[in-house]
Amino acid sequence: MVSWDALAEGRTPRRYRAGQMVYLQGTRPEQFYYLISGSVRSFISTEDGGERVLTVHRSGDLMGEASFFDGCPRVTSAMALEDCLILPIDRVQLDAAFQRHPELALPMLQYLARTVRILSDHVDRSSLPAPRRVARWLLDQPADGDSSIRCTHESLGQAVGLSRVTVSRVLGQMAADGVIGLGYRAVTVLDRAALESLAQAEE
Repeated sequence: MVSWDALAEGRTPRRYRAGQMVYLQGTRPEQFYYLISGSVRSFISTEDGGERVLTVHRSGDLMGEASFFDGCPRVTSAMALEDCLILPIDRVQLDAAFQRHPELALPMLQYLARTVRILSDHVDRSSLPAPRRVARWLLDQPADGDSSIRCTHESLGQAVGLSRVTVSRVLGQMAADGVIGLGYRAVTVLDRAALESLAQAEE
């Protein structure tokens, strides 16, 4: 995993409290953000007033970089789930960081490409069968050191547009098939190849 600590050299991060908004959907992207500690929920507000969770950012993630680079209004909002230390980065600060550390340029492009793919997959998932939605989401999530993905059935359902009951049924079947393991607020991928097959399977 790439460390973005070079972006923070000589700078003091901001403290965000749990429940505080980091940025808002539809606003102009003057900055992107480096999450130094804590966790942040990235979500899309729907026309009917609902929310679709896109991902939960963890320490070490970049946030809001896709809109920052293309200059278009933000397509997501982000809210701190707990007290966080976050470093806002504008264009001048990014240019200075690249001058000091040119080796960061390629990883930054790769990270941006991953973000764009996640956004595209989010749109594509809306027409997919439930098992494929869940499998694709699990494959997109960064895992902890023990290969576990921290999530609840409710938060996973919000992310892929399914009810908690449907998510529980799909995860239960995956667990019965030996593809994943289920724990408290966590899913562990046991057979990634099988999960990838589920993500591509036709029903």
